[in-house]
Amino acid sequence: MSHKPRTGELSIMLVAGEPSGDQLGAKLVDSLRRAAGSRRIEFFGAAGVRMREAGVEPVVEADGLAIMGIAEIAGALPTFLRAFRRLRAEAEHRMPDVAVLIDFPDFNLRLAKALKNKGHTVVYFVSPQLWGWREYRYRTIRDHVDLLLAILPFEHEWYAARRVENVEYVGHPLAGNVRPSTSRNEFRSKFSLDPERPLVALLPGSRHKEISRILPPMIKAAAQLARDVEGVQFAIALAPTRTDEEVAAAIKEASRGSADRLPEFTVVKGATYDLLNASDAAAVASGTATLEAGLIGVPMAIVYKTSKLNYKLVRPLINVEHFGLINLIAGKRVVRELIQDDFTSEALAAELRSLLEPATNSAVRENLGKAAALLGEGGASDEAAKAILRIIDAKRRSSSVDPDPGHGPL
Repeated sequence: MSHKPRTGELSIMLVAGEPSGDQLGAKLVDSLRRAAGSRRIEFFGAAGVRMREAGVEPVVEADGLAIMGIAEIAGALPTFLRAFRRLRAEAEHRMPDVAVLIDFPDFNLRLAKALKNKGHTVVYFVSPQLWGWREYRYRTIRDHVDLLLAILPFEHEWYAARRVENVEYVGHPLAGNVRPSTSRNEFRSKFSLDPERPLVALLPGSRHKEISRILPPMIKAAAQLARDVEGVQFAIALAPTRTDEEVAAAIKEASRGSADRLPEFTVVKGATYDLLNASDAAAVASGTATLEAGLIGVPMAIVYKTSKLNYKLVRPLINVEHFGLINLIAGKRVVRELIQDDFTSEALAAELRSLLEPATNSAVRENLGKAAALLGEGGASDEAAKAILRIIDAKRRSSSVDPDPGHGPL
């Protein structure tokens, strides 16, 4: 296959598959441009909305790649195979200086192996949570990744204990970057929320399956809480990739068989940090959002529910004490976790009721602040960009050296 002419001095392939990875990729693109100075960079790969806006050519649009878990993979397999083959072929066609694979481990670890076997330089940004489950996959990192950019402080030591040396800790991308853009009162005024009444935020996740499974019990919990706490208000954080129709379907599902009258819900799209900052408490689906809420300091309950089959298959593989990222970083249970069968509307309503009590609220905020401080001041994207450019430059220096300097022309 002939190689496509480059449009820049550097060519970087980026592969993200979920909204959180898409956000990381967009920030990384900005950092790479700044770090590269006058050198022009061509970006291509699997890109979501934010990466496309940042200038990444979408060989594959990542918007449709995010799924819930093992049981849902079968139906999406043709889509994954097409994306995998397209990316592999495009890497062979364009011969990028480096392939940067961002999170999305079930897909990207396989892609790393395929690319490395073809001689490509592979950087993996955001360690798969191998310390939590499926530990055996560290061998893929060791054998098929040139550089792993870790974002949690304990990960470098974890890999070192397994004699994996191609790991560099760059800090967490969210540290120093999770900032609301409006004040508490400004946000409440904008969305016609009473500044004096308690506000509870509901963050059900960014995937369709998460909204359909997690938002209905959140809504039922809100109805129970509204019965017991006078004047409480509710707002639902909606990811940019999700629709109002999905929220309406979840509300309809929650209303079936509910003995409590459902309260009103304000839907907030694209302003999650501002919503969290304006809230007194939150229910947050396990994932990156729990860390974002922790960095902002809002007391929360961490919740999650997947299909029974997914949970049955995955739970035996999990070997960490905590599900929530903020609890993992703190090294203790800072906020309560309601996972699978423990996640009921009654349990969530009771926890939110407790979090709205002033003494509990204040104590949880203090503990969240201590956990957030462990991540430092930020700058992870800039550090990752520097590391990526270093590996590109080292590769170019190596390839420019005469492989047999002792033998000149006869």
